[in-house]
Amino acid sequence: MQPRWPSALLVLSLVPVTLWSQGQPDWGKNRDEAVATLQGLIRINTSNPPGNETQAVRYLKALLDREGIPSEIFAKDSSRANLVARLKGTGRQRPVLLMGHTDVVGVERDKWTVDPFAGLIKDGYVYGRGASDDKDNAAVSLQVLLMLHRLKVPLDRDVIFLAEAGEEGTSEWGIEFMVDQHFDRIDAEFALLEGGGIQVEHGAVKYVAVSTTEKIPNTARLVAHGTSGHGSVPRPDNPIVHLAAAVAKIGAYQPPMRLNETTRAYFQRLATISTPEDAALYTHLDDPAVQEKLRTTRIQQNSMLRTSISPTVFQGGFRRNVIPGDAEATLDIRALQDEDMPAFFDRLRQIIDDPAVELIPPARTRPGSPPSSLGSDMFKALERAQASVFPGAVTIPTMLTGATDGAQLRAKGVQAYGVGNYVEDGESRAHGNDERASVEGLGKFLQYLYTAVVNVAAAR
Repeated sequence: MQPRWPSALLVLSLVPVTLWSQGQPDWGKNRDEAVATLQGLIRINTSNPPGNETQAVRYLKALLDREGIPSEIFAKDSSRANLVARLKGTGRQRPVLLMGHTDVVGVERDKWTVDPFAGLIKDGYVYGRGASDDKDNAAVSLQVLLMLHRLKVPLDRDVIFLAEAGEEGTSEWGIEFMVDQHFDRIDAEFALLEGGGIQVEHGAVKYVAVSTTEKIPNTARLVAHGTSGHGSVPRPDNPIVHLAAAVAKIGAYQPPMRLNETTRAYFQRLATISTPEDAALYTHLDDPAVQEKLRTTRIQQNSMLRTSISPTVFQGGFRRNVIPGDAEATLDIRALQDEDMPAFFDRLRQIIDDPAVELIPPARTRPGSPPSSLGSDMFKALERAQASVFPGAVTIPTMLTGATDGAQLRAKGVQAYGVGNYVEDGESRAHGNDERASVEGLGKFLQYLYTAVVNVAAAR
């Protein structure tokens, strides 16, 4: 169906996207260079653990040195370094930060059809661990920096590039270290990092997703206590039985729906480009029947509406003929930013209603913060870049159900936005086997990101 807000798109399309120009960049050449950088990063095995991100930092620093762009290395551990480079502007406006993490998750080599660390190009895709999480963002962000430098674009904002360590579960080596010890080097008004994507359906770009907030991980434990004994004598305090009942109650519980600025805009804008049947869902979220349909058939969108709970690990017993004294389950809780967690945990205890089962909250979590604004200069620049590079599509703000290092930046007052490469027909292979990135998509992502950065940072 046709979008219901064509006038807004028309206005965006008429706004000049680049406020300064010294000739159009050679997009094909720059795409190929970014792809080559991505291949080089993939060939450096930075699986976390152990990480070894310093090897990737040295590779990227050599590229910057060759261009005469100064950069600095910061490391809490010599093998787990972070890299910061900066192009100076007039200082009339605060900086914009471009970032990507260089560590990746591990691989199951026997389940890959290609070498996960070869950076092979096949059928229009770059294959390898990190191709879509997150060495593609690192390569494209670096290329934007190189293009600004080579074209001598006059800037009102400093443009900072950060290649960070430890995003995959060990942020103490990366963003936490940089925020705690070297925030002056990355302090910015805006940050662009992973978390969004260019959504492609049937070969055409439907919308560009920009994440403006994310849920907060709160991994909790359920521990059931009982009396150990011989398996031939059933016991009423068997901890496995109590724990199983508690997990079943939690699994059946759906916390209440709550919208914020981002998710409200997400469903409103998504409705304008959806089928009538889907639009009816997105415009009637308060209907219990709609919520049940989302719970059973649209699990990603259902999670965006509420704090979610997923039992993920169940442990108990060590021999088939022994009743254990304890059993434990792990709950992966992803909380909305404004969730009152002590009250939420009290509610779970009421639902479990069993003194034999103890709920243990996490010792620490990522920081909470308000969503990044939909009215900022950066979000408007991203909308204009989308209208220029992907005319006919729309920009849709989204809340991540996962987690990124944008959380630590937003907690420091940085307006952080998640962007990304092509996501084709809903398929993402991040963390999966045969991870890959579209070469065409990388080129379009580069064009989109460069256009947005020039729009917000170039001298007027």
